[in-house]
Amino acid sequence: MKTITLPRFNDMHVHFRLGQMLKNVAPVTASYCSRAVVMPNTLPRPILNADDVIWYRDEINRALEDAGVSLGHFTPLMTIKIRDDTTPKMIHSAVYAGGAIAGKVYPKGVTTNSGNGLTSFKGIGKTLSKMEDSGMVLLLHGELDLERTIQSEWEAAFLPQLEWLSANFPNLGIVLEHVSSAEAVQAVLDLPDNVAATITVHHLVLTENDVIGTKIRPHNACRPMPKDFTDRDLLLEMAMSGNPKFFLGSDSAPHHRRSKECAEGACGIYTAPILPSLLAETFEEHGALDKLEAFTSRNGAVFYDLPLGGEFFPAETIMLVEDPWMVPDEVDGIVPFMAGQTMCYKLA
Repeated sequence: MKTITLPRFNDMHVHFRLGQMLKNVAPVTASYCSRAVVMPNTLPRPILNADDVIWYRDEINRALEDAGVSLGHFTPLMTIKIRDDTTPKMIHSAVYAGGAIAGKVYPKGVTTNSGNGLTSFKGIGKTLSKMEDSGMVLLLHGELDLERTIQSEWEAAFLPQLEWLSANFPNLGIVLEHVSSAEAVQAVLDLPDNVAATITVHHLVLTENDVIGTKIRPHNACRPMPKDFTDRDLLLEMAMSGNPKFFLGSDSAPHHRRSKECAEGACGIYTAPILPSLLAETFEEHGALDKLEAFTSRNGAVFYDLPLGGEFFPAETIMLVEDPWMVPDEVDGIVPFMAGQTMCYKLA
């Protein structure tokens, strides 16, 4: 039986939500990751300051303990949501009292729970300077909903903002998250080393045809939407290049079935249950299994200046075995990515 052994992953972008959904999904990621960067756009309580960070970390750890996950095996990396009213004092407190490592910007109205998102980077210049001084990484949902701009062009519309941020805050670590277009990849390549990008597994396998082709497939809908075949080809090339600017950020984003299969369905793909399996299959298909470790376990940690491997168990590994299995149609009320399809590798 063929096996693949890898260091535990670093998922540098994941959604855990709150309440029962948190209890259901967090242990899945913790089963193969040593750490994960947890997104702050939660409802009814968004993560905005140090008190929120401490509370949410406790909620995550309690959910993991209840599921029997040893906290020494997994570390949630905490973030806050950066809005127009986020102050330098809030940044200082979030970093030094709350232990947050990053601040996330959602431009207003472009994705889930972003109705009160940021309206102006220039309006928070002092806050960004404080992030730069304190070593807090800036995470970007890189889309702008401009007038008379179709959604497939929202990411390209955001890129001048990325270039402005890089030029004006040269010591600020910046991550353009879930890149989906050739234009965004090229921008990251052209900018200095303080600018990096996360890539999801679903953007490595989907195109727009898989969302709104001959049929509408709501469980493949995400933000940013998958693009053309040429965009996907370049994402594959970057993920498998070993380039340290590109690393795993799954953007695993669970929504209940009823929130996806409706007149105004939510965007987000729940990839956590199949993430190691699908990554192994995809990299193997392209003859790049030797590049998988850098993408999943090394590049992100290096960019964030974190110890390689797990904080407590640096040498801990996971094993995938070649043992075909079918992705369930539903897990805890959520339809996972590639539901009903067969995966070749199973997490041992």
